Amino acid sequence: MAGGWRARAQGGGMLLALLGWISSCVTTFVPLWKNLNLDLNELEVWNMGLWQVCITQEEGVVECQAHGSFLALPPELRISRLLMCLSNGLGLLGCLLAALGLEGWRTCEDKPGRKRQLLLGGGVTLGMAGITTLVPVSWVAYNTVLDFWDETVPDIVPRWEFGEATFLGWFAGAFLAAGGLLLACSTRFTSTATPLAPTCRQAPAAPGLAGGHHLHPKNADLVI
Repeated sequence: MAGGWRARAQGGGMLLALLGWISSCVTTFVPLWKNLNLDLNELEVWNMGLWQVCITQEEGVVECQAHGSFLALPPELRISRLLMCLSNGLGLLGCLLAALGLEGWRTCEDKPGRKRQLLLGGGVTLGMAGITTLVPVSWVAYNTVLDFWDETVPDIVPRWEFGEATFLGWFAGAFLAAGGLLLACSTRFTSTATPLAPTCRQAPAAPGLAGGHHLHPKNADLVI
């Protein structure tokens, strides 16, 4: 019963971890963190990411320009770059560690304690990757909301809104955290079963003593 639950937890955890890691990598590099629609020119849509700004025109032409100096970026974009790159590295490391600790792999089969440590380390690393994904995405989203409802800015000025990468980043962080949690919890059921102690049985009685007759020492001497 526990073995079946453990296998399903490990399989589901690895699937969620892989989906979260791939989504986190896509979120890092796509220029879709913020969208801006210009009322004066509705034929253009501005998209901003961590690395570049793109303008999509009605004809489908996309023009992208990389950000200038790293130090000239807003603080949330600078720190988001570092955290997202860290999240991608942690996610890859967590998937490798967890894969080596799965029951289907023959690595360290003679050392079940080592496999348990690898699986637990992979789960914890994936959880850290999920946190480092959720923090920058939520920070950028929070600043976007503040700028959108800023009353000091005239209504005529266009406002940045959430992009598709914001929602993808939230899903990526949730998948990484959930996958790491499942993998870490599955280690609770990986302990090997202890063999049962042999039961003590009484030695069978001798055939000559089965009837309850006992030989006394004197009678034994006579027989000899």
